[in-house]
Amino acid sequence: MYRSHTCGELNAQQIGNKVTLSGWVQKVRNKGFMIWVDLRDRYGLTQLIFDEERSSKELMDKAGSLAREFVIQVEGSVIERESKNPNIATGEIEVLVEDFKILNSSKTPPFTIEDETDGGEDLRMKYRYLDIRRNPVKNKLMFRHQVGMKVRNYLSNEGFIEVETPYLIKSTPEGARDFVVPSRMNEGQFYALPQSPQTFKQLLMVGGMDKYFQIVKCFRDEDLRADRQPEFTQIDCEMAFVEQEDILNIFEGLTRHLLKEIKDVDVAEFPRMTYDDAMRKYGNDKPDIRFGMEFAELDDLAKNKGFNVFDQQELVVGIAVPGAASYTRKEIDNLISWVKRPQVGANGLVWAKYNEDGSLKSSVDKFYSQEDLKAWAEATGANPGDLILVMAGDSAKTRTQLSALRMHLGNELGLRKADEFAPLWVVDFPLLEWDEETERFHAMHHPFTSPKKEDFALLETEPAKVRANAYDLVLNGNEIGGGSIRIHDKETQSQMFKYLGFTPEEAKEQFGFLMDAFQYGAPPHGGIAFGFDRLVAILGGQESIRDFIAFPKNNAGRDVMIDAPAKLDEQQLNELHLKLKL
Repeated sequence: MYRSHTCGELNAQQIGNKVTLSGWVQKVRNKGFMIWVDLRDRYGLTQLIFDEERSSKELMDKAGSLAREFVIQVEGSVIERESKNPNIATGEIEVLVEDFKILNSSKTPPFTIEDETDGGEDLRMKYRYLDIRRNPVKNKLMFRHQVGMKVRNYLSNEGFIEVETPYLIKSTPEGARDFVVPSRMNEGQFYALPQSPQTFKQLLMVGGMDKYFQIVKCFRDEDLRADRQPEFTQIDCEMAFVEQEDILNIFEGLTRHLLKEIKDVDVAEFPRMTYDDAMRKYGNDKPDIRFGMEFAELDDLAKNKGFNVFDQQELVVGIAVPGAASYTRKEIDNLISWVKRPQVGANGLVWAKYNEDGSLKSSVDKFYSQEDLKAWAEATGANPGDLILVMAGDSAKTRTQLSALRMHLGNELGLRKADEFAPLWVVDFPLLEWDEETERFHAMHHPFTSPKKEDFALLETEPAKVRANAYDLVLNGNEIGGGSIRIHDKETQSQMFKYLGFTPEEAKEQFGFLMDAFQYGAPPHGGIAFGFDRLVAILGGQESIRDFIAFPKNNAGRDVMIDAPAKLDEQQLNELHLKLKL
């Protein structure tokens, strides 16, 4: 037996007991006549003591050889600790060691394995197995497990069945590049790793499974950022004989359940907002509604006043920043520099301070009177003490730029609080979006999304105006889930492929299996997929998903710990019938 107890469970009730512990040496404090060792495992930390009055010289000498991250097994007695530590569960006791074994020695770690470490992110990624020993990472992985269990319990209680779907599938166009896998047994042919189990979960509905879910890995070969990985995890769900309202109610329930069980937060209302309203009010389709700063269109109030910068633009739009009239000129200049960065790409920013005395001072006083600026204040909802910020340009681009500024200010002003949760359904997305490069429409979600029944006739005449029977669940400015009611008959699906530019032959080659299945009594069905990594991070009070994943990739898509991706040798390439084009 390597241990009778873990390093996190001993307390005053065990004083006098003989125990066996195993774990890693976190710290050694050697005073010569007395040695203290902090022993750590997943469950906590216990202080060990070696005392020359009570320990043999041989044992003291052996203890003196211990160093950080040695793996040891100790036998000893639980005694009361003289200097108690109220910050740890075992702080009332320590273990007087009577004997111990070194199970494995350790090189000096490349960074300190403590809550506050001296290791940079790249170094910790390379030695991720050491980083996982640190409480901040260990606790995030345990938190992820906790969320996963709550999800499984809720869905199982709602009658959902967990079904695994294949990882080696056929390449299908779903909006991002596929990761492909060559087939040794089928020369010149390739599997693809699934971007989602979309077609399989629809086939499960055809198969009569009725309510399906899966916490599943998905793969997309796309550029990375803090909240994106080439392999990520979804809570994937599908239901038969449902309409949009049924799905929204079930998954409001899941989100409400998680917020209550994990964070002890009650959320009474899940407001709904159309895609058009989200873009008009916030400039993006996943607005953070924990704070205001709604957009106000100022075209009628700002154009035709002699200020060419506004007169020549498609849109003039502004926001009121609460309490920011106190900003110095330097602080405002920093905001202007921020929006001019390539990542935002704005040409500039016009400002107006609404002073406490009711007067307004702006960067364009030459062109606008006090009455004009007060009209801006009324339109943006500004109050005395607020700062009005205005941008102008191409409508879509300017809304995106102002949205980025709004989120930046939300962070700077402390308005995006990690312990506040504001869910929102965004509905009525466009079914199709125009791609300038290919000069044709693409599905905004995927080709299997059903159009709104009342908009179906517009597919022939005004396809850009057709709304999808689709919905996204937004939490704190992050899309955590998205789905739709699906097309479930062959004729409608064939029409959709036609509008998306597929020839009948291309549609049959790519999706013939699904079209065939629809001929055998496919029920009406729909579903949703939650981004599990992102959901866990938000519930954990962060927006970056990386620390909630055991072995993440870096921003170049590399696993620096195992050095992947890597080259194949000639023998493997030959077996796979591959030749590299260099």
